[in-house]
Amino acid sequence: MKPAGKQEAVGTHYGRKMDIAFKFDPEILIGANTLSMAGTVCKRHGKRVMIAADHSLDEAVVNRLKEILEDSGLDAIIFNGIEDDSGVEMAENVVELSRAAHCDAIIGFGGCKSQVIARMAAIMAPFRISAFELLDGRMFENKFLPLLAIPTKGLDTFSLTDYFLVSDPRTRLIKSIKSPPNLYSAVIIDSSLQTFLADTGAAAFIFDGFFSAVEAYCSSKANFLSDALLERSISFYAKLFKTALNPDAGGTNNELISGTYAQASFLGALGTAASSPGAGSALAAAINTRFPVSKQQCTASLLAPIAEKLSSARPEKMARVASSIGAGKAASVAEAAAASVGAIRRCMETFKLQASLKEFNITLDKVTASVEAARNLDFVSNSPWIVSEEDVFNIIKQII
Repeated sequence: MKPAGKQEAVGTHYGRKMDIAFKFDPEILIGANTLSMAGTVCKRHGKRVMIAADHSLDEAVVNRLKEILEDSGLDAIIFNGIEDDSGVEMAENVVELSRAAHCDAIIGFGGCKSQVIARMAAIMAPFRISAFELLDGRMFENKFLPLLAIPTKGLDTFSLTDYFLVSDPRTRLIKSIKSPPNLYSAVIIDSSLQTFLADTGAAAFIFDGFFSAVEAYCSSKANFLSDALLERSISFYAKLFKTALNPDAGGTNNELISGTYAQASFLGALGTAASSPGAGSALAAAINTRFPVSKQQCTASLLAPIAEKLSSARPEKMARVASSIGAGKAASVAEAAAASVGAIRRCMETFKLQASLKEFNITLDKVTASVEAARNLDFVSNSPWIVSEEDVFNIIKQII
């Protein structure tokens, strides 16, 4: 899949010279009850649709989507066996069922794991290749099942990039898979489905999105378009820090919380596609792949150490981040940037997020192969500093 925001080099387009040409693809629908548009989108592709859903989703919500599709004249087949710890072989189960039912499109319905499994299945289905073949680089860019994403926990770092990360069960190391252009038919972000934000663990998801936006904002691939998107995303996350997640500040409006989060995660994912993720996102995914630690907990532990690196590499931008999260005034840009680290730590303390992974007893020996695989991912080179082996291990030592 091409990034939702596609930038082209300076040149001539329709006879006019321009610096950038921007094509918005795929279709994005954001707002309360936008789920009702799923049938309209899917019927463009045929008569039968596979729903690859989280096992933990409320049955009533899944049945609501099924009824919406059926009301549009579609046959809907439900596969709801995807768990947070499901492996890539789950994509093969989705492929087998979708082929048996002659499905014309796939819907990824749920959190990050359901979106990854659905994405893999949409690529694998037309040629019936295995998950291992896909992991080993076999794919066909011009043929796939159209994919509709309906995330229930916002968009993540790689939702709109033209690659995504998957755990290889043979090695338990992270791998990057290329996503075909135009794979996604549409993305529906229904803010009324973001009910997890009422849970006690909501803060971890907010910090996860904030981390991704900040890292992409400071990337060496950042540009005026990504900056505009990511600055807005960061401001929405800062709003959640200051009010929506803080009962003392009057943040009790669930509709406001879910709407703000939906916008923040969308702008963050779109801005990241126009820019690039960085070393922190790679490390968080790698640790989550190898150990029984949630990706959000990995991100939380890495946030301050990565922010220190970003403050040195991109002080002007981190000074703006510091201001957005209430770090206060400083005498210089460098001091303001440095203050962002303290402000981040204070926010994490407020929401009782662990700043380390020490409780998981992860040893340096066991994590070495995982973090080296992360460091070698192509997009890590877009970090605003040279990510050396020594840098990576110094960061890891701080959190384990």
